[in-house]
Amino acid sequence: MPDPSDAAVTSVGDATYLRLRADIIAGRLTPRQKLRLDALRQQYGVGISTLREILNRLASESLVIAEGQKGFAVAPATAQDLREIADLRLLLESHALRLSFAHGDLEWEGRVVAAHHKLAATEDRLLAGHERHTVNWVRYDFAFHNALISACGSSVLLDLHAAIFDRFLRYHMLAASFRGRGVVDDHRAMFNMALQRDVDGALAMLSSHVNRGVEHVLSTGKLAN
Repeated sequence: MPDPSDAAVTSVGDATYLRLRADIIAGRLTPRQKLRLDALRQQYGVGISTLREILNRLASESLVIAEGQKGFAVAPATAQDLREIADLRLLLESHALRLSFAHGDLEWEGRVVAAHHKLAATEDRLLAGHERHTVNWVRYDFAFHNALISACGSSVLLDLHAAIFDRFLRYHMLAASFRGRGVVDDHRAMFNMALQRDVDGALAMLSSHVNRGVEHVLSTGKLAN
């Protein structure tokens, strides 16, 4: 029989992993920042061995880098890395979009409608200057893109997409700049194309949407070369 304390340790470790991961993606832990175990132990309230496991796990996701005897640091943020992540996101999301448009049913359409409604409402607030809604926009942006591909029929593909989407999102959080009306119009167009099952139009819009997002982030000048 498993020791109940083992489950508690796992639960604490998983919760800390999610907190650390979220802090990296949100930019609260900045690119190239040294992740000193003693400081992290105090900040997150877990032991050194648990932290090492978490940091190695994050290193496998390319959110942290292991520096040999020097320990760990937050992964750098560079223009080249952003472009590579964008290319991978497009590869995964485009494939999933084709599958989802082909197999999506009424339940899928309902998910897309609900996700776009929340995203559009939040974007309206952002356009009106209510910056406090930026955190909600991040959540609803992912939820919308995830809804579009949710009928692809592959949990592996969805998991891979979610992981790369988070890495892409990290750059937008570091840029700390909402693209404005252009991104709102992109989402509205993709929403309409989804309901019309216009896969070619949606794929073209997705490519333009992601690439313009990359150029917007680069235009802020907040990334390393």
